Amino acid sequence: MSIQPTPPALSIAGENFGSALMAGTAGYPNRQVMLDALSASGAEIVTVSIRRVDLTGPRESLIDLLTGKYRLLPNTAGCATARDAVLTAGLAREALGTNWVKLEVVGDRETLYPDVEQLLKAAATLTEQGFAVLAYSNDDPITCEKLADMGCAAVMPLGAPIGSGLGILNPYNIETICRRLTTPIILDAGIGTASDAAFAMELGCSGVLLNTAIARADNPVGMAGAMRLAVEAGRAARAAGRIPKRLYAEASSPELGLIGS
Repeated sequence: MSIQPTPPALSIAGENFGSALMAGTAGYPNRQVMLDALSASGAEIVTVSIRRVDLTGPRESLIDLLTGKYRLLPNTAGCATARDAVLTAGLAREALGTNWVKLEVVGDRETLYPDVEQLLKAAATLTEQGFAVLAYSNDDPITCEKLADMGCAAVMPLGAPIGSGLGILNPYNIETICRRLTTPIILDAGIGTASDAAFAMELGCSGVLLNTAIARADNPVGMAGAMRLAVEAGRAARAAGRIPKRLYAEASSPELGLIGS
């Protein structure tokens, strides 16, 4: 009997990864905690904000610490216009030698929700320029379909506002997006604890990206390990297939042979 190869946990832009968990690098108490948490998470893709990265300084930079260990995913965090996002992506490609970019174009500083008009404009430009665009989006199936149709390498709908820890506020929309699109769907933003990450995978997401839930936890390293297990469990549960929900009880043991029957 031939042994079938184990499929990758996540495939994006022609690259395969053994983990479906993607992690951020912001907000940790210090860099050692960050490195320990990233290791415990099992993540192979790590996001870095170009605004926070010192690409010219003499001391050891964040990039120096991560290069060779992780697939770096620069993001355009803080950009409010398509123009700024495109310029930031170009800087990242030149400095880091990667055409991958997590595209964020935020339209509101209170909610940090995407500006859909500017997001679509930036995504169209960057895909035409040969970028592998992983687009942070609201949880609107129509917007997500448009991003996929443009050729984005992945679509990343939010579960809840960035850093809120509220979990997945609209699971119906997330499940609809996953069902409609063949493009990888990465749940991004809002994760608060391990059960949220597992739920995202059970809904059909290809992966989960999170930062604050680990970085701001009482024990970031411990939470990173929990997130790793949660994503693996959710992915396995989705593959196994849950039982249907019922409005009434159904005994798991047969009634045949009961006394008095």
